[in-house]
Amino acid sequence: MFRTVHIGKWFGIDTYIHWSFWVLMLWVLLSEAIAGGWKHGLNALAFLSFTFVCVYLHELGHARAAKSFGIATRDITLLPIGGMARLESMPKEPWSEFVVAIAGPAVNVVIAAVLALVLLIGGGLGEVVNDHPFRLQLLPQLFAVNVILVLFNLLPAFPMDGGRILRAILSMRYGYMRATQIAARVGRYLALVMIVAGFFLNFSLVLVGVFVLVAGFVELFEAKRRAFHEQVAASPFPWDLGQNQDRGDVIDAESVRPLGP
Repeated sequence: MFRTVHIGKWFGIDTYIHWSFWVLMLWVLLSEAIAGGWKHGLNALAFLSFTFVCVYLHELGHARAAKSFGIATRDITLLPIGGMARLESMPKEPWSEFVVAIAGPAVNVVIAAVLALVLLIGGGLGEVVNDHPFRLQLLPQLFAVNVILVLFNLLPAFPMDGGRILRAILSMRYGYMRATQIAARVGRYLALVMIVAGFFLNFSLVLVGVFVLVAGFVELFEAKRRAFHEQVAASPFPWDLGQNQDRGDVIDAESVRPLGP
């Protein structure tokens, strides 16, 4: 039970479900069944299942966009907090990172648009729609979920797609390392706002803010580590790299040039 379960290979990508996902499903089923009966619990379970189908399609959007730039996806894992697509490597060019990052939210925009069209048409069906109260509840909820996924993922903070989109746009002018620093700083400010607001509105915002705050530092650390390794690879005298650093900061890898005539 306590392991990641392989549920298939679709579009050439192995897909897994984390063991904690099953705990979430069981908790939703039991809690909703106790509150409103087993039929209500099964309806909630179906809604959660369809929600994670939307999350999977979101991650698949990232994977398909990455493939167009020659980047393979190792696997996709579904977790209670969302999905995770593991790419073989991160896009290096600003445009490719922008496309890969925005592809996920774009999928949710398409899903929301289709659901909105179905609801618009269904609103004129009158008695036919009223004969299916489950469908009437499910579609508006899925529409709302996809709108929320779009808005949440477009927040300009790591690890959300919006943080990578912001970095890609800034990289076109400032370079990768400087863009990462700016995007991480924006994310920290946003995280602090979430944390403060969470104490007055909803404590879950505090948890999200802490998660965003930590993720920003991790992303910045990874960017510096990658820049350092690229700098070492580009320099014929790696033992002299310390002379090119200012107060311990790794310089932008794009500014590194081989020594020589």
